[in-house]
Amino acid sequence: MGHPIRLIKKYVNDLQSGATHENLEIATRFLPLSMNNSQALAAKRFLHHALRKAFSVFPRSLRFAVYRSFVDCDPKPDKRLVLKIAQTKEELEACFRLLHDAYVGSGFMRPDPSGMRATIYHALPTTTTLCAKFDGEVVGTISLIRESVFGFPLQSIFDLHDIREKRGRIAEVSALAVHQKFRKTGGSILFPLMKFMYEYCTTFFDTRHLVIAVNPNRIEMYESLLFFERLTETSVEHYDFVNGAPAVGASVDLHLAPEIFKRVYGRKPKRKNLYRYFLRTKLRNIMMPSRRYFTTNDPVMTPDLLDYFFNQCTHTFQNLSEREKGLLHSIYNLPEYKPVLPTIFSESSFRTRQRKHQRYSLKCPGSFSVTGPEKTDVYALRVVELSADGFLAHSKVPLPANVWGEAIIQLGHDEKSVTKAMVVRGSHKGPYGFYGFKLLEPDLPWRKLVGVLKSGMIDADLDNASRFLLD
Repeated sequence: MGHPIRLIKKYVNDLQSGATHENLEIATRFLPLSMNNSQALAAKRFLHHALRKAFSVFPRSLRFAVYRSFVDCDPKPDKRLVLKIAQTKEELEACFRLLHDAYVGSGFMRPDPSGMRATIYHALPTTTTLCAKFDGEVVGTISLIRESVFGFPLQSIFDLHDIREKRGRIAEVSALAVHQKFRKTGGSILFPLMKFMYEYCTTFFDTRHLVIAVNPNRIEMYESLLFFERLTETSVEHYDFVNGAPAVGASVDLHLAPEIFKRVYGRKPKRKNLYRYFLRTKLRNIMMPSRRYFTTNDPVMTPDLLDYFFNQCTHTFQNLSEREKGLLHSIYNLPEYKPVLPTIFSESSFRTRQRKHQRYSLKCPGSFSVTGPEKTDVYALRVVELSADGFLAHSKVPLPANVWGEAIIQLGHDEKSVTKAMVVRGSHKGPYGFYGFKLLEPDLPWRKLVGVLKSGMIDADLDNASRFLLD
């Protein structure tokens, strides 16, 4: 049957490579050739269960050391590997099909006639689907779900109160799948995909906390390699989002992660050094989005794409509750989207009670300066929301109210607005305050950006902001 330690290593490698717990191919070569298919399958299942049980009795520190021993992060992956945001119909469909096959194989969902797994969260502008392509074929995918009026999938079973107390935006990591032919290649797809996720979250997605809900068999991989910590409610027996499978919730603080990575991995060899890989290595395979403005979402769902994936291919929209349908209308509140959105009852009544939700969030650095009799005081700002005649911003120090000053806001790398502004409301609690400003007269860069935020549909529209210029 082979050496037990050798088999356990293969078992752990299978988990790290993104294979599901139902993928029992790691033991095939050790079974007698005289077995028929049903006997071989039963034997493989028994062996897999035995390996998992044997591995679980190891001390926690030893189990973590075994996981880390399998780290193999190539700083120069094959040039045929490309990591990018899934944007096109073809890329999104390939991701949803890959995810469907992985979830069905794991027992996390029943087969869908469409051959795709496309949830309501994939329809939201606050969700970004990342993909790994090899020779043009999608071979890996993972989704990042930012908080919206729909919340998070795991929010229904896990308490996020302690994470919210720490401040900072939260994103759920979900829908991870790696093509079967790459599951035994030492993480050649998984590790680049994880690095892409880390860079995107820390530099583009304005995210501090990542949360996950994973099968109990997988949680130690995330704890040992990426330092996730289990949520207060450590596990549930049935998680409806994955067909009632058991789940464990966990989170990681990306502000604290670099120091932990440095302490654990800093002295390890290059290919086993996740600190160097995540924070110091530049992968030319990664194609980050090109952004004209400092927005933090990358919406890709046009009306045609929404209609195709969530009306034609699946019944996702049809299966929403009336409240969820109304929330979807409040997010996609442009006339171009209305024909493809599900019909809601008492629409006029609903929409008067609901706040309209932006497709874009912002993180723009800026300053507010007030000139007094003897000196000029300058305050650093971080603008998080714009309107036609004002904005909301964070400040680490209290700001003077009801006095005109100069607001200089960096809207993008090459886009800057300089206007007269006044603080009209605000409060300061904890490390920073939240302030509302009104503008005396918005300048042209300001009006261009507000126009595209109000009328643009997808991230590509930001590059043509003049087309949405307000009158």
